[in-house]
Order: sequence, then structure tokens, then C-alpha cells
Amino acid sequence: MDKIIKQILSESIKVKNKILDDPSLLDQIGKISSIIIEAYKRKNKVILFGNGGSAADAQHVAGELVNKFQLEREALPAIALTTDSSVLTSIANDYDYSRIFARQVEAWAKEGDVVIGISTSGNSANVVEAVKIAKEKGAKTVGFTGSGGGKLAKLVDLVVSVPSDEAPRIQESHITIFHIICYLVERELFGSQPRA
Repeated sequence: MDKIIKQILSESIKVKNKILDDPSLLDQIGKISSIIIEAYKRKNKVILFGNGGSAADAQHVAGELVNKFQLEREALPAIALTTDSSVLTSIANDYDYSRIFARQVEAWAKEGDVVIGISTSGNSANVVEAVKIAKEKGAKTVGFTGSGGGKLAKLVDLVVSVPSDEAPRIQESHITIFHIICYLVERELFGSQPRA
């Protein structure tokens, strides 16, 4: 069992080291942080969504932004579109599962918001459809994907394509990168506040 544990940890570390050694990927992370910071300075919001583990990541990050990451500070507006079962099931029932996020983006997104779609494959139909609506509404669009980026990478303004084809390694890297972004956003907007 120890061998398996070490192997999985080693694989996770290897993927993160690939990110660390990729200047273009680091640049994307910085740019994403900057557009979120600028959106908050303009009193806009962040909207996140994904399926399964990516849905959990969307909720996790929204929680870090609304409540706090490391600093005592005012709340920041962020919405995970994965949490309202009545909205999700009514859209899936009345339209189609591929519309569950697009319909909500239609309701909530406005020009200048940052809309973040999370899909390890980059090909989740409901994520792709929502990003299309976000672009029509003038929101800044961001994709979090795996290697290659799929359809999502071709649609969004900025993309983080984690260099892996394994969903668990991609998701581990996504949450690490989201934590970096939360840290940079808090530091820029509330750097003088005390740590929690």
C-alpha cells in the first residue's frame, strides 16, 4: 500500500512541476488573477460551474471568495451555479441537461463579470454552452481544463490547461491554482488586512 500511496503522490507532484516549469501557463494564471481583481474593482462578480468534482471545485472557490481565503476582509461576490437543485432540475427537465449552466449564466452574468467553466476534458457540453452565452453577454471567460483543453480552450478568453489526461491529477492541480488565484486576489484587494 505504501508503494501505491507514494506513486500517486509522485504523479501529482510531477504534474505540478510541469506547471511550475511552463512560463505560458504561469502567465495565464497571473492574467486570470488580474481580470478577477479588475472585475472586483469595477464591482462585478465571479461565476463558476462544472460537473462532479469540478462542481465541488466551483463551490469551494465561491466559498473562498464570498467568505475569506486567508484575510479578514469584506465579502466578494461569487456564485457557483451548481448548488440550487430546483433551478438545476427544472432546467434539465424543461430543456436539456446541456442547458443547466447556460440558462443560469443568461440570468446572472453581465458585462465585465468573470465566468469560469471547469471541465477536465474541456468538452462538457453544459460548460461549453454556458461559456458561449457568457461571451454573448460580454463577460470575461476562463476555462480550467486538462491537457489539450478540448472545445472549452478554443472558446474562452483565458485557459488553464493542466498538462495531464488523468482527472484526479487535473482536479488536484485545479484547486492548487485556484488557491493561488484566491491568494493573489486577496493580497491585491485587501493586503493590509490581518490574517484570519
